[in-house]
Amino acid sequence: MSTDIRSIEITRTAAVEGADEILTPEALDFVAALHREFDGRRRELIAARHEKRERIAAGGTLDFLPETREIRDGDWRVAPVPDALLDRRVEITGPAAPPKMAINALNSEARVWLADLEDATSPTWENVVGGVKNLRDAARGTLAHTSPAGKAYALRTDVRRPTVVTRPRGWHLPERHVLVDGRAGSGSLVDFGLHFFHTAQQLIENGEGPYYYLPKLESHLEARLWNDVFVFAQQELGIARGTVRATVLIETIPAAFEMDEILYELREHASGLNAGRWDYLFSLIKVFRDAGEEFILPDRAAVSMTAPFMRAYTELLVKTCHRRGAAAMGGMAAVVPNRNDLEVTRAAFDKVRADKTREANDGFDGSWVAHPDLVPVCREVFDEVLGDRPNQLDRQRPEVEVTAAQLLDVASAGGEVTEAGLRNNLYVAVAYTAVWLSGNGAVAIHNLMEDAATAEISRSQVWQQLKNGVVLADTGQRITPELVRTVLAEEVERLRGEVAPEAFAAHYEPAAKLVADICLSGEYVDFLTLPAYELLG
Repeated sequence: MSTDIRSIEITRTAAVEGADEILTPEALDFVAALHREFDGRRRELIAARHEKRERIAAGGTLDFLPETREIRDGDWRVAPVPDALLDRRVEITGPAAPPKMAINALNSEARVWLADLEDATSPTWENVVGGVKNLRDAARGTLAHTSPAGKAYALRTDVRRPTVVTRPRGWHLPERHVLVDGRAGSGSLVDFGLHFFHTAQQLIENGEGPYYYLPKLESHLEARLWNDVFVFAQQELGIARGTVRATVLIETIPAAFEMDEILYELREHASGLNAGRWDYLFSLIKVFRDAGEEFILPDRAAVSMTAPFMRAYTELLVKTCHRRGAAAMGGMAAVVPNRNDLEVTRAAFDKVRADKTREANDGFDGSWVAHPDLVPVCREVFDEVLGDRPNQLDRQRPEVEVTAAQLLDVASAGGEVTEAGLRNNLYVAVAYTAVWLSGNGAVAIHNLMEDAATAEISRSQVWQQLKNGVVLADTGQRITPELVRTVLAEEVERLRGEVAPEAFAAHYEPAAKLVADICLSGEYVDFLTLPAYELLG
């Protein structure tokens, strides 16, 4: 039977470990209050995204907003950085569930752990509830786990544990297991509400605070909504206004034109911006998918951070952050080491070192890694630039001037579209979606750490290339529905030979059908994770 608590209905009927501790009447009342106050505005802002996209499809473009010029030109700064976030030179990312992953991140000696409830998490109800429980236990210092094989995992006491910055789901994602007044919950408000309710006070007592990474924002109005959520939540629980700190991922092309405005809206709660490079490429494709050949990217592996349009994006981010007293955080180097293959590991270290050296020299205050073995590499690079300083907020970058045309100069990436790239896109899209359907949101594929962002790029490139009839540089073939079906079938057969038959039937077959449907559809699907969520157990 479902549980109905004051107009909140939990629709999941099977028992979930930890649910009695996390889904308390008081916590659910708090989540309901957030929904009643803010969910209407959230839905209006999602509708505004579609209206903006329609204007671009009708021949419009993006530019810096004339109506907010005073904010961009003004002399203002965000709130002072709290001590726990002064030094962010190396941040490890990863899901908050299962507990083994959380413990490994907390034992990694990174300065910050991005505890991910979004792109690196498959939003099964077990992961939603379990992720919040793990974060609550981590705040208490009691998180521990014993594997079925009897291996014990516990928090180290001999090292400084990372400051935890939690990433809730984006504004667009629903939570079907929570109904508030008969309507499906917002993944953002459910994640934030449960986490804030159960951890905020403990984190403050620990000398830190409730800190968040905000994903997928597309406008300063969406940032304003988050700021209002923070004000409301702090007031409801009797926490001092301004205790929350938020770092915003600039991972959509519309947000790149509103960096100042986003920081301004969150200024009493803002702590920085992050260059979410993989979702940024996905957003470029999505927003300008029907804008012609000049917006067609080459093979995903050929798009480097040194491409002029990517340099414009990252340099503008550093300049904007430091002018406003906020941290500029670098992006994910997706390569991961393989402890069983020294050559793969050496190559991963070299690539990460080069990527982080570029970021540190450009003025970033820290950056992301996806694996504990890469923490020392990133730390070493930033140590060389920062020395004893916690950050380089004093590096203002006044020489940087970025225009709208530079941000939109996708053609500057150069490179080609090849059959190898098409094959890799289809392979990754199916392989990642299958793993996501199995309940795991982060997986290494071909020595790259893939999450929802890379799967989104992969399937979006195929859709855009098909719509534009792109000719493959290495074979001379035009991308047609027939070619996509043929290559997809071959890659699916390849996957069949790589996984167990039961896993293939349970997850890879439905993943392959979903990828085929959205790549071959006449209408672009905004987020792969939305139809995939309907298939998730």
